[in-house]
This record gives sequence, structure tokens and C-alpha cells, in this order.
Amino acid sequence: MRSMKNSTDQAGAGTGSGSSCRTGNPIDDCWRCDPDWESNRKVLADCAIGFGRNAVGGRDGEFYIVTTEDDDPKNPTQGMLRHAVIQDEPLWIIFDHDMDIHLTEELMMNSYKTIDGRGRSIQISNGPCITIQNVTNIIIHGIYVHHCRQAGNAVITDGPKHYELRGISDGDGISLFHARDIWIDHCTLSRCHDGLIDAVVGSTAITISNNYMFNHNEVMLLGHSDNYTADKSMQVTIAFNYFGEGLIQRMPRCRHGYFHIVNNVYTGWEMYAIGGSADPTINSQGNVFIASEDTQTKEVTKRDSPLGYEEWKNWNWRSDGDLLLNGATFKTSGEVESESYTKASSMVARPASLLTNIVPFSGVLNCKIGQLC
Repeated sequence: MRSMKNSTDQAGAGTGSGSSCRTGNPIDDCWRCDPDWESNRKVLADCAIGFGRNAVGGRDGEFYIVTTEDDDPKNPTQGMLRHAVIQDEPLWIIFDHDMDIHLTEELMMNSYKTIDGRGRSIQISNGPCITIQNVTNIIIHGIYVHHCRQAGNAVITDGPKHYELRGISDGDGISLFHARDIWIDHCTLSRCHDGLIDAVVGSTAITISNNYMFNHNEVMLLGHSDNYTADKSMQVTIAFNYFGEGLIQRMPRCRHGYFHIVNNVYTGWEMYAIGGSADPTINSQGNVFIASEDTQTKEVTKRDSPLGYEEWKNWNWRSDGDLLLNGATFKTSGEVESESYTKASSMVARPASLLTNIVPFSGVLNCKIGQLC
């Protein structure tokens, strides 16, 4: 399986609309066949699938054009990304040129916002990154997030007329804290201080799709702690992502809730791919797991349980239609037909054999105005 970052190959490029440009990825097939995607950007908001499918982002608001890479955490001004994301009204945020934005403090987002990087090369890097806390209806699409670090003990504006003193941030690429109706799609993420995407403290109704992740240790944490039982209502869809080279663990690591891990490609893991504790329900469907040559890392799963097998044997973890290659193994547990899988089912899985056509377009897309994306 080749590297899929920023793939410029186009399925059916130059054919206009029609079935020939479709891959079977329901998200991309919803909007990428339109050569006028740039004029119809907000169609994207109707293309989400999975548990985050109701995230409308800034669909019902105006466009906001980011014009500068500058950042001012306390007094952001017109044209800054930070100024856009803290407004009260819905906004669809786009960029007027390629940007590599180095934030000086974490980017605190307000509800009903879309960050849409299509048509530009947009990076958030080498500083604190994105925090989605106590808000709803966020779409993040087409951003390269990397080398995120900790910051904090600083005053940060999080609304048009509100700022607060924040403690030290975790150093995540994208951090979700008591957030819901969130969709993260076609982003590329790597090399952050903590997680690439973490969702904790009652976050739910989340879809993480079409992303390309590489060169990182703890990739995704879903669930705050073993004792935080409010996360029992968490529902997350992880679909059509490419877990690439240099990843070690947590793809994802789950607690308490319901997790639909569907139609992703895993190309080796140095410790484990899917892990969890505190009785999460994991529904793995139609994924491709390609183990590395290391004979010690063939197992996909890892369970953290103080009582060991006598406890986790009842956790509902199933593998349905997965392709296990190069000696990969998936240790199932619990009941094969448990009703809990209903809460961990959010879309129809495509056959794993189709992923060679679907997943090559993961990560940030090389979209050009006036052409199929």
C-alpha cells in the first residue's frame, strides 16, 4: 500500500459529473464529482456520515475569509483565523492564500463553524493547535496539523466579548472536550506533543473520516478516564482513514462508549492498533490491518484491565469483514450479536477489498479551483 498523503490522482478526472468519478466513499461521492465545488462549498455540510452526520458547521452562515497568518490570543482582529472561530454566528471559514499558521496559544473555537482549507495549502503547526470545548457543530476539513505543542497560563479570547485565563494545554492536534456534533474530514495529522485527535469529558456524536495520520505515538484517545462514567454515552465513527507509517498505538484507545471503526487501512503499528479499558463497545468492520514484519506486534488489539481476562472477556469487541494481512490477528470478546453493537453502528461498511480505491484519497486533497477535487 503506497503512501496516500496529498494524493493528486483523480478517479475519473476530466470526466465531469457522473458515476465514473465515484469511488464508493459516500462522503467524497457526495461532493467531489462537482467541478464547481468551490462555488458550492457548503454542499460538504450535507455529506457527513456516521455519528457526526448532523454536524452542520457554518453551513447556515456567511463566508469568512482569513487573510493573514498573524495571531493574537487576547485581541484577535479581522482577518485572523482566531477572530473567525470565536464569533457567535455561524461562519464558513476559507483562506485567500496558502498559509502556515503558527498559533501562540491554543485556538478556542465557538459553535457552528467550518474551517475549510480546500483550494489552499493550509497548515497549523509548530505551536498550540485546535481546542473544541463546550461547543457544538464543528467541521474541520482540509488542514495539515503537525508539530503541535503545549502552551497556556495565558489569557485567551474564546468569544467576541469573552476571554479567560487558560492553564497548560495538552499539546493535541485537535482536542475535543465536552463537545458534540463534530466532523473532522480529509485532514493530515502528525508529530504532536500528545494526541493527534483526543475526545474526552462527555464528547459525543463525532465522525473522524478520510484523514491521513503518520509519525506519531499516541494517535487518538477517546474517553477521559476509567472513572469518568459520563463517557458511557460517547459515540464515535472512525471511517476511511489511513493510519500510515510511524504510528505506535491508540488508533484509537477507547473507554466506556460505542465506537464504530469502519473501512480504515492500518499499515503497521509498533505496539497495538485498537485498544481500550472500562468496557467500551468496539465494532470493527471492513478494515484492512497490515501487520509489520515484527513478530511481536501482529495482534491488533490491546485491553487494559486490572482483573485481566476474567473482566475483559465480557467486553463486546468484534471483527466483522476485516482483512487481516501479514499475520495480523484480532482478539474478539463478548457477544457476537450483542444489542450493544446497535449503538456502535453508524453506517454500512463497504467490503474491505474496495479500500484500494477509496482510501488513496485520504488526508488533505490537492483541490484546484475549476477542476474536480
